[in-house]
Amino acid sequence: MNHSVLIADDEEDVLKLVGSSLRGAGFKIMEAQGGSEALEKALDQRPSLIVLDVMLPELSGLELCRMLKGDTRTRHIPIIMLTAKAQEIDRVVGLELGADDYVTKPFSPRELVLRVKSQIRRSQGNDEPTDTLRAGDLVLDRLRHSVTVKGKAVLLTATEFKLLSLLMERSGRVQTRDVLLNEVWGYDVAIQSRTVDIHVRRLREKLGRASDCIETVRGFGYRIAEVH
Repeated sequence: MNHSVLIADDEEDVLKLVGSSLRGAGFKIMEAQGGSEALEKALDQRPSLIVLDVMLPELSGLELCRMLKGDTRTRHIPIIMLTAKAQEIDRVVGLELGADDYVTKPFSPRELVLRVKSQIRRSQGNDEPTDTLRAGDLVLDRLRHSVTVKGKAVLLTATEFKLLSLLMERSGRVQTRDVLLNEVWGYDVAIQSRTVDIHVRRLREKLGRASDCIETVRGFGYRIAEVH
């Protein structure tokens, strides 16, 4: 695989758990227990991905994320934030600063490995550029402007199609209500975000069982669950 992952966390148990899981999946591992050390290793060794804890000594994970995403040398490196469940605001801020995904503690090592693989695949440009998007039994064809579930056509409005297309295109990545409002409706963020919730509800009703792939990220937005 030849991909390297930098793990930045001040908890020894987390470093061991994450490191062991990723090594078992074929990744080369680098470790850092402080923000300054993580920054130095990121700049010097340019890992394929960084698993970054929010709470780090010397330099917080959020500040480190901002610095890395603001630097032309490292902005292309995917960052997965590790946060505690009580730190919802940190998850929101992290994503706004450019983090590509987040995982809450305690987490499933298997899920983390899948997310790491997905982010690296996307960053390397190995996701096939296609006009056909898939999520399990759900298939969206941009050229034909059609959506099917197990081969059966699903009739969507133009707005519902655009909303689903955007979510599927960014599969695995959380999209805030503000982002969806701006990119699907062209609304300013001042517009009621309830608009998004209503359309997602209608979309789920039309998709039936396939609607399970649309995940609600409480207090933040929505994403399409990646199928592995």
